[in-house]
Amino acid sequence: MDTPEMQQFKGSWKQLKGRLKEIWGVLSDDELDRFEGKWDQLVGYIQEKTGEARESIQQKLAAFRNS
Repeated sequence: MDTPEMQQFKGSWKQLKGRLKEIWGVLSDDELDRFEGKWDQLVGYIQEKTGEARESIQQKLAAFRNS
């Protein structure tokens, strides 16, 4: 069962993809499409790709969701 947070994440995927590419320019549409609706995997992939701390990534994503 999806949490309200996950439902919002799935509902705004196209908008989120654009924002993710602004924040982390190393991500491509194809890479991001693999993680649609898979929050934890997306965070892990961004961490692996950029070397940024997981907490920092989660904070940036949460700030986007809340804006």
